[in-house]
Amino acid sequence: MKAIQITAFGGPDVMKYVDLADPVAGADEVVLDVTAVGINYADTHQTENSYLSPQTLPMVPGIEVTGTHAAKRYLASVSSGGYAQKAVAHEAALIPIPDAVTDQQALCMLVQGSTAWHLLKTMGSVKPGQTVVIHAAAGGVGTIAIQLAKMWGAKVIAVTSSQEKVDLAKSLGADEVVDARDADLGKSLRAANGGRGVDLVLEMVGGTTFDQSLLALGNFGKLITFGMASRTAPTPIHPGALMHGSKTVAGFWLANCFGKKELMNDVIAELFALVADGKLRPIIGSTYPLSKAADAHRAMLARETTGKVALNPAL
Repeated sequence: MKAIQITAFGGPDVMKYVDLADPVAGADEVVLDVTAVGINYADTHQTENSYLSPQTLPMVPGIEVTGTHAAKRYLASVSSGGYAQKAVAHEAALIPIPDAVTDQQALCMLVQGSTAWHLLKTMGSVKPGQTVVIHAAAGGVGTIAIQLAKMWGAKVIAVTSSQEKVDLAKSLGADEVVDARDADLGKSLRAANGGRGVDLVLEMVGGTTFDQSLLALGNFGKLITFGMASRTAPTPIHPGALMHGSKTVAGFWLANCFGKKELMNDVIAELFALVADGKLRPIIGSTYPLSKAADAHRAMLARETTGKVALNPAL
């Protein structure tokens, strides 16, 4: 089979398009014929070995695919690397794809859809009338989070950069859009909320973006961090600083939901139903040939992508 393999850690250039032996399923596993591969920002950390969990070499990156087994379509997190034409998945990780949902729509739900759902519901406990700030609003998580937050009655302040991304965020229902490059981002976020502090911030940039987002929180506000795309750590927080305003800072890692039906399969089934009913619009930003996976990573790192970025394993 064709696959992307890395034998040394580093940037996009370490990914090589190679021939590998087909993977072999273990107990309670199946081999999927992969039809589409999801790229996630975490994959760029995986190739650098800067991810939350340590990686080992040689490695086929990626955890998210759609594929077929026994003539049925599935969305799955995989045991073997996902950037390949075949991948192994545990039977419990197979999520049937409804007829009304395409493979690429399904691909938007395993990582991005479930992350957006948990950030807002499980971690953020979002309520109607609250104000939610969504960073990287034109990205995979952001485009879904905007729609879910609006569906659940929140006001949405989207944070993004280019005019194309501003237009996309507004088309999905964002009430206000703030420029991610604003030097006084905290003040601008409050201004977008009528001069008041915000209730919930979904933050995955790190660095000064995290610092400014914390300044934007109102009383009893929550900041949920789920990444550090800038590769720059925020300013350390003294616990006592959170007492003024009764603020909460929490982290979220989707890996803690894996293997739990109520946190993964059931959530994705709910998201599939919303897609099938036309209430949730997955944004398919771009699809690259599997052989051009390095180009996809470069575009993602350069913040040139919108929505879900995928790989076509047939090319």
